[in-house]
Amino acid sequence: MKRIYLLFLVCVLAFSCKSRKSIVSQKDHPEKPVVVISSEDTSDKSHTSETPEITPKVYASATEKYIDVYKAIAQSEMALYGIPASITLAQGILESGSGNGRLSVEANNHFGIKCHGWTGKKIYHDDDERQECFRKYKDPKYSFRDHSLFLSERKRYAGLFKLKKGDYKGWARGLKDAGYATDRKYPQKLISLIERYQLYEFDKEVLGQDYDRHVEIAEIDETVYTVSKGDTLYSIAKKYNTTVENIQRVNDLAGTTINIGQELIIKP
Repeated sequence: MKRIYLLFLVCVLAFSCKSRKSIVSQKDHPEKPVVVISSEDTSDKSHTSETPEITPKVYASATEKYIDVYKAIAQSEMALYGIPASITLAQGILESGSGNGRLSVEANNHFGIKCHGWTGKKIYHDDDERQECFRKYKDPKYSFRDHSLFLSERKRYAGLFKLKKGDYKGWARGLKDAGYATDRKYPQKLISLIERYQLYEFDKEVLGQDYDRHVEIAEIDETVYTVSKGDTLYSIAKKYNTTVENIQRVNDLAGTTINIGQELIIKP
């Protein structure tokens, strides 16, 4: 019995020593440290290139922005219906206030097209009379399409489509003669916009070799003159080797009064 008890004690002591040795050995030989990569390191390695920033276009004026936004639509309408893109753009600029007028902002109506049997949405606006009915569109492109249809489907504008291709001056005068606008200066305003912003270049792009260069040559002597301080009809007529009566006739002037900044068509 004593031998069994002694043997038990020896076993307990041996097990205890082994446990201490294992604990000491763990302290003497610590685990290797874990290297943690920070979020900054990860981002540097995962993104090899930065996303390029998109720089918005900067325009010198609202008119230049309008031309850039709607030139493609005007050219598309020209290809389909034969109305010079230059005329469409000039009319849009003039009648929508370069896209800032109430009808264009709230109704996407860029040409002041009235209801006249329209079954879609409507907007009411003071024009020739108070609170007249105008068409309201989901997108401006539908306004451009209605403009094309308005001109191409009415007999009074039929003569315009017989003009030589690219004859924007003929179109400008023809619109006034057909009753499109009551403003006597309407043709000059369109022509001035077209030439100031070179809108005829969009006609050339559509027509290519079919563009009629002789239209420009036929009216190469015609000039749009802006009245300056001290100008009179007589001084302008003398400067361009023409007559006061000729200037009055071409510009529908009833008298001899002119204003600074006024644009006059001069034909020698």
